[in-house]
Amino acid sequence: MSEPVVLDAKGLKCPLPVLKARKAMREVPAGGVLRVIATDPGAVKDFEHFCKTTGHQLLDSREEGGALVFEIQKTG
Repeated sequence: MSEPVVLDAKGLKCPLPVLKARKAMREVPAGGVLRVIATDPGAVKDFEHFCKTTGHQLLDSREEGGALVFEIQKTG
């Protein structure tokens, strides 16, 4: 598996991290992973909803060094 595409969304407030992730996902190949790093606490629910509505798979959601890290696998 190739390295994930990384999106740094630190400091951005809702809904910007999800909007930027939606745009970044266009560059991710099918089966590839987008890693989003965010600081907005609302991003946890936002990315859960994003994955439910787009069909992408939320592989991991964790806190790391004061930031939230989301690993999202592109379907298709």
